[in-house]
Amino acid sequence: MYIQAAAGISPQRSFEAILMQPECYTGNRLTCCEPDYAQLIDPRMIRRMSRIIKMGVAAAKECLQKAGWEMPDAIITGTAYGCLADTELFLSKMVENKEELLTPTAFIQSTHNTVGAQIALLLKCHNYNNTFVHRGFSFESALLDAVTLIKEEEISTALVGGVDEITPVSHAILSRFGLYRKDDTGSAALLDVPGKGTMAGEGALFFALSDHPSGNDYAKLDNVYTFYKPADIAEVKDHIVSFLQRNELQAQDIDLVISGENGDVSNDAVYTALKIGVWNTVPAVSFKQLCGEYPTAAGFALWLAVHILHTGKVPGLTPATRPRRVLIYNHYQHIHHSIYLLTAC
Repeated sequence: MYIQAAAGISPQRSFEAILMQPECYTGNRLTCCEPDYAQLIDPRMIRRMSRIIKMGVAAAKECLQKAGWEMPDAIITGTAYGCLADTELFLSKMVENKEELLTPTAFIQSTHNTVGAQIALLLKCHNYNNTFVHRGFSFESALLDAVTLIKEEEISTALVGGVDEITPVSHAILSRFGLYRKDDTGSAALLDVPGKGTMAGEGALFFALSDHPSGNDYAKLDNVYTFYKPADIAEVKDHIVSFLQRNELQAQDIDLVISGENGDVSNDAVYTALKIGVWNTVPAVSFKQLCGEYPTAAGFALWLAVHILHTGKVPGLTPATRPRRVLIYNHYQHIHHSIYLLTAC
């Protein structure tokens, strides 16, 4: 698959140049740097959109503009949390009004497929539209659906995105499970000071996929692979080595690895083992100190890889040569594991 464009809204200034001076955060939550939505969306529409819908629609429209597309053959999104702010609003009103005189707007906009539907409405697109809600595999499921449809020649282009937000209420609930740091480590030192917990994140990342080269593609997506609940680190290693072998590669053929360390000691143990046992000679960078931890964070990693291959610049690293082949490995809560392989065009 050829990635003709990539755009996103994240805790970094993703609409601007590649991240050479990343934004730094304190506390245990990273929130998105949002653009001027009026430049991308009709101001009359903005008033009726929640924050996550604005983020998703703006990222999708920016991606389409970069690709030079007017209408994709499919719009496919992945989200684990859906539109949390609208869900919270509806539930709060239901309690406050004792389940009487409820406005349906918040409920209608709280469904997980709202972002994809809003994009289609603005484009007047009646083509294939699907949203996957598969927890830590939500974005990967959307991507694999697009690849399958393109390979089966059902479509030739697809707009694929991963969208998730964090709100004060959801952050407080998830904090009870010990997922986030209780100290003030901050994003700059998140990986340098291992501890229990990480930093919450959010983002809306979209990609323009096509089955044919345009001559100005950002990167080529060679393969995507997922596996579920491996028994131990040895099984993870086996999956990665087998993945490379199926693509007729060895670890030394990779120019750069992007991995999903998030500062939590338990979470990062597998990445440490892989750096020693699999890609010990390969330059590696992490990405969750830039976007935080959330179920569709792999979308940010893919956005980062695409821009690295397109520009040759690697945030936080000066490679000896321009990367031509990038491997992404990420897992979410030791349950959902994904591997991506990309090459430069």
